[in-house]
Amino acid sequence: MKFILVFILAWVSGFSQSSDQVLVFSKTEGYRHKAIEIGVQTLESLGVDHNFSVTHTEYSEVFNAEDLQRYKLVIFLNTTGDVLNVKQQEHFKKYINNGGSFLGVHAASDTEFNWPWYGKLVGAYFLDHPKACEAKLKVVDASHVSTKHLPSTWSHFDEWYNFKTISPNIHPVLLLDETSYSGGKNKDYHPIAWYQEFDGGRSFYTGLGHTKEAYTDPKFINHLLGGIAYCLNR
Repeated sequence: MKFILVFILAWVSGFSQSSDQVLVFSKTEGYRHKAIEIGVQTLESLGVDHNFSVTHTEYSEVFNAEDLQRYKLVIFLNTTGDVLNVKQQEHFKKYINNGGSFLGVHAASDTEFNWPWYGKLVGAYFLDHPKACEAKLKVVDASHVSTKHLPSTWSHFDEWYNFKTISPNIHPVLLLDETSYSGGKNKDYHPIAWYQEFDGGRSFYTGLGHTKEAYTDPKFINHLLGGIAYCLNR
């Protein structure tokens, strides 16, 4: 009995120490969001609380075959512009093809406009936005791990992106109600958070996350955590 107990304790200890490796990438070649630093801190705290290890970088050199294979998920946190060269793009595509996961936060859709594969991975490209304001979001998939904690209609302050080249393959979990604010251009179908299986891997995107305050909002934090859980296949 004592031997069995020691074995179980050792197994549990080993299990609790193992964790998924997550790469947080926040390189910017365009507008730089002031929320990046607190966003990194929030993701690191979530990792401590939910058993995944966060490595943060702004160096695109990490996008090589050897380094990428260490990570189960790559998060583009408010990246902007052309952040990867052609060789790095090839390595990242192979990473997704081999079952890797991608999570894009806010300006991840304002990234790599000259790389159509990336636009399909994200699910849409940024078009423009009105001034940040409060708007209503409709939960259209209440069973998804990123939204199950939310009310059916959620009022939130953020910078609301309009999108172009929206993929028909995405599965929206949140839609923006354009009647609740001014400046929306996607009309009745304005997805603002979605997921998909794409080209061998998983992808989750949320258009939220522009403001510093978002990363102290429990609803947004749990929305982000749910996206991570989906990407880690938990």
